[in-house]
Amino acid sequence: MLGMNFVTKSCCLILFCSICSCTGSQTRQSSSSERRRISSDRYIEMNRQMVDDEQRFIARYVEEEALDLERTETGLWYKIEEQGEGALVTSGKVVTLDYKVWLLDGTLCYSSDELGHKVFLVGHGGVESGLEEGVLLLRKGSKATFIMPPHLAHGHIGDDDKIPYRAIIKYEVKVIDVKNKQ
Repeated sequence: MLGMNFVTKSCCLILFCSICSCTGSQTRQSSSSERRRISSDRYIEMNRQMVDDEQRFIARYVEEEALDLERTETGLWYKIEEQGEGALVTSGKVVTLDYKVWLLDGTLCYSSDELGHKVFLVGHGGVESGLEEGVLLLRKGSKATFIMPPHLAHGHIGDDDKIPYRAIIKYEVKVIDVKNKQ
């Protein structure tokens, strides 16, 4: 994780330098535009590298813990422990979940035992994008495990409470109910 902190600080430094270097007169407008494009390209490449590093880290964790998980194209890792009954959850449905959210070091961050069920309208935000993607694989009564890299969870900033910046999180969920929007 120490390396990730260095990468984050490096990204911030490069971004700061890029912003500062973009000021100047109109006579330098084309060169300034070119510098912005190059800086933007570097920033995009650094983000790609961080996502690749996170995926390698998760893959190593999955292997070390002998977990049997699959991975989606977006980078969500999942296992359906028990498939429920009925139709798959679809966008526009209201889903009620029992859940536990863990950091990969085993720290329990949140749970429905402590906070009550998580209820949300699928496809309309308000929860982690990885959770929305994962519940679309499930039915009422399903149990599943999801591992979400930061870009599918709380991003580079965490949640300002129990989930730190750039955290990879593990969700254990059970779909309690699936309803039409009222």
